[in-house]
Amino acid sequence: MSINATLFVQAIVFGILVWFTMKFVWPPIAQALDERAEKIAHGLAAAEHAKIELSNAHREVELRLNQTRTEGASILANAERRAQALVDEAKALATEEANKIIAAAKLEAEQQVIKAKESLRNEVAILAVKGAEQILKKEINASIHAELLTRLKTEL
Repeated sequence: MSINATLFVQAIVFGILVWFTMKFVWPPIAQALDERAEKIAHGLAAAEHAKIELSNAHREVELRLNQTRTEGASILANAERRAQALVDEAKALATEEANKIIAAAKLEAEQQVIKAKESLRNEVAILAVKGAEQILKKEINASIHAELLTRLKTEL
């Protein structure tokens, strides 16, 4: 065989091989590549979507954290104000109670002073009567001279 005939036969075999590859081998490979590219595109889109959702979630978390911190600070401030109000109220009640106790003690002291004065008047009247007895050397009847003793008590 001549080289021209071999080349011609090889060109025909090559053409048949190209036709067979284009008809039967290339479409499944192209389809597989297209499906793979589509899957990758979907995966990238899903990743981008997830990235956006993650970013939104981070923003939402930060927003809620700030809101929670603000609410916590507000609750703490309210609690401190309430505690201070309770302390002030307790101080006011204690002051009021102390004033009542002091007033009661003053009243009791005044009553004791009055009792002591009354007792002292009685004792002075008795001493005056005894002194008068000593001076007059005779006994004075207390029932007869009750008016005199009453006047003496009021003068003292």
